[in-house]
Parts: sequence; structure tokens; C-alpha cells
Amino acid sequence: MKKIVVMISGSGSNLEAIIKACNSRKIYGEIVCVISNNPDAYGIERAKKYSIPIKIIDHNKYSKRDDFDDILVKFLDDLDIDLIILAGFMRILGENITQKFYGKMINLHPSLLPLYPGLNTHTQALNNKDKYHGISIHFVTAKLDAGPLIAQGKILIKAEDDLEKLIARIHKVEHDLLPKVINELCLNNIYLNCETHKVMYSDKLELKMSPIYFNN
Repeated sequence: MKKIVVMISGSGSNLEAIIKACNSRKIYGEIVCVISNNPDAYGIERAKKYSIPIKIIDHNKYSKRDDFDDILVKFLDDLDIDLIILAGFMRILGENITQKFYGKMINLHPSLLPLYPGLNTHTQALNNKDKYHGISIHFVTAKLDAGPLIAQGKILIKAEDDLEKLIARIHKVEHDLLPKVINELCLNNIYLNCETHKVMYSDKLELKMSPIYFNN
């Protein structure tokens, strides 16, 4: 069983999807800790509901970004984890921490990268009248939302979609695809070649890694 840390900043809906997948053994791993940089994140309550250890490292208490990163690195080192999941973690991490955990840290981003790195992705998709929208799961580097891509979930934007409806549909894709990718990582069916920066896929992989279309 792989040891997983999930890092959050907000509501934690993806955290709960991961927890449920672990508890039902759909993920070959266990969450050993939830880390939040926001002491008011609702995801903390979700973690408490499942009796998962919680660590709050409030970035506002550190005057320098590197100081926050250093504390985070030390805590992660002590846990000796296998996989770090950034699931709605709204904090840019520096080069030292991203290099140290390169290949062990993944991020969920709500757009079809390279489209719309950063914030307000759903609004941008609607304002630009995009035909498709979706999510991307990638390995983390110091460059924002630019690490090696693992998988994407892709949906057709409907004529009746407003911001609220589109976000709800995207959440369904996230909650379905992210646990599947995490499981394949835990089984070593997906891994990063850190020298070539290429994502490698085992022949045993059941999950189709090209963009996945959802009819929801």
C-alpha cells in the first residue's frame, strides 16, 4: 500500500472522492495525512469525518515563500510518503520543493492544459465560447501548471451551461478520473522518467490515458 498525502486549500470535494476510493480499495494506497495551507478550509472537516490526520501550515504566518516551502518539505520528509496529491491546493510551490518531489507530486487542474493555466478557468472557457472544457492531471514542476501531463478528462460544453452548471459537470469528471489515475500511480502502472521528463505507461494499464469524453 502506498502512502499518500493530499494537499488542499478549499472545500475538499476531490479529497473526499479520494478518501472514498481508498476506503473502498479502488486505490491501492492510504491517505496518511491531509495538509492545508488554509486553516479555514472546509476540506479539514471532511478529513476529520474520516479520522484522517490533519496538518495545517498557514502560509500567512511566513513572510517568505521559501520559509513556508522549507517547513512543508521537513514535514513531508518526516512522513516518508510515496505520493503527494495537490487537490485544490491554491499555493504556488517553489523550485526546491518541486525538484525534491519531482515524480512524486501531481496536480489536478480544471482546464485542458496548456489552455488556461492559473485561475478562473471555467469563466475563460465560457467567455471564449470554447467547444470543449475539461481537467488535466500532471506532475508538478516549478512552472505553473506546466509539468508532464498524465491524463485529461474532456467534456462538450452545452448551450445551457452557465458557470455553476459547468463547474458541477467538471467536478463529476474530477471525482471520477482523479482516483483512477492515483490508483494507477500506486500500482506503478504510471510513472515519470525523471531524466527524460516523459510519463511512462505500463502495458498493464487499464485506464485510457488519451482525453476521456464524458457524456454528462
